[in-house]
Amino acid sequence: MEELITKNLEVKDNLKPRFQNEFDVLRNTFLSRPIALRLWSSFFIILPIFVQAPWVRFEPISALCATFIILFIGFVLSRKETDKWFIVGSLLLGVSGSWLGGCLFWGWLSAYPILHIPVEAVPLPLALVGLGTKWKIGSSFYISSLFGTAITDMTIFMTGIMDQWKEVITADSDNAPIILQKTSENLIQLKSLSIIIFVALIVWFISKEIFSSAITNSANGKALLVSSYVIQTTLIVDAIFILLAIIQPELSGLV
Repeated sequence: MEELITKNLEVKDNLKPRFQNEFDVLRNTFLSRPIALRLWSSFFIILPIFVQAPWVRFEPISALCATFIILFIGFVLSRKETDKWFIVGSLLLGVSGSWLGGCLFWGWLSAYPILHIPVEAVPLPLALVGLGTKWKIGSSFYISSLFGTAITDMTIFMTGIMDQWKEVITADSDNAPIILQKTSENLIQLKSLSIIIFVALIVWFISKEIFSSAITNSANGKALLVSSYVIQTTLIVDAIFILLAIIQPELSGLV
């Protein structure tokens, strides 16, 4: 009996490392799957719209300080290379760059649209360096987000509604709806709609090409997947806000 019990214990001890290893592999690869990368990338693109945007409008200093909290959390998580949260940590480092640029611009310089991209691009040198490090996923997130923002601004300029930007930002509550209504009317012109659709098709094609070139089981492939998902999510969000600007101008992104 004693010998039988000993053998059973030995079998259990041998099985434990195998089951533990299988669990670790499952845990560590979960966030590497395309669906998980898509969810996290999309979440971190949408988050600033509902959290940062209203926050920085009323409390720009505290919103700016939150950048360093995001950066710290991202750095701590990204140090755990074998942990399932490494990718989230790397993404948070990219989010901190976008958050910093957004706070600086929308907190103090929003009336000057020409400064939008230069201010948002303040962390760009660090992101370019990061592409050659283990944080390339976060760098890819930030650079793709900046690319999406630049495309959005370029489209606003080409459609001729850039002129209303400063007017809306500086207008009082009585005049803002009138300006937004005018902006909505400009958007439904054939020229504006043609430009928007043309740019959207090009951006969607770029995102699909990036997606097609990604190899899921490599670090570079994950970075490319994140880049593709960020661009696609930005495009979808822009489309929603354009529809809002046409249907309900008061809720448009220029408010």
